[in-house]
Amino acid sequence: MSAQPHTELRWVVRRTRLPLLSLRCVDCPSESATTGEGRFRVNTNGKLLDVWLLVRCVSCNRTSKLTVRERAPVRSFDPAELDGYCANAPDLVASRLLDPLLARRNHFTLDWTGAWRLDTPAWIDKAWPVYVEVIFEDPVLVRPDRLIAQGLGLSRNEVLRRVNCDIPLRRPTSARFTFIVMATD
Repeated sequence: MSAQPHTELRWVVRRTRLPLLSLRCVDCPSESATTGEGRFRVNTNGKLLDVWLLVRCVSCNRTSKLTVRERAPVRSFDPAELDGYCANAPDLVASRLLDPLLARRNHFTLDWTGAWRLDTPAWIDKAWPVYVEVIFEDPVLVRPDRLIAQGLGLSRNEVLRRVNCDIPLRRPTSARFTFIVMATD
């Protein structure tokens, strides 16, 4: 940071709900599904357990299963984790849904549209430039230029002109980043 006057802000991206899943339905042409309230199905076969996360098509309401664990020995489960599966613990539903390995294994992506909010502190044009650090509480995938435009109330073209960022602005990210907003000319 330089010794000249400037403003430092911290923005936080928070999840407001679980994202939709981009997942093809087997009954209808829809490609969106939701976890609803979030439910697991646990099936035992002797000393082996299968765990699925149940999802529902947003168009036809058909229920499908996403494989969480398959044919796993009961002893391989942490007792608290197994209790969470049986009790449909909301935190466990969220952590499994946000797990990139589960998404890859079950061939779905997350649609974060309308599932997050940006918390910005109030500030009045004090000292320019403005240094902003963006922190993600959950791995919300968003384009930085759209996030910055929303936070500053600028157009995306104006953001591209006035913002210096440490990452590419048009590539979606869910990692912490910083940027500098320069004063208008």
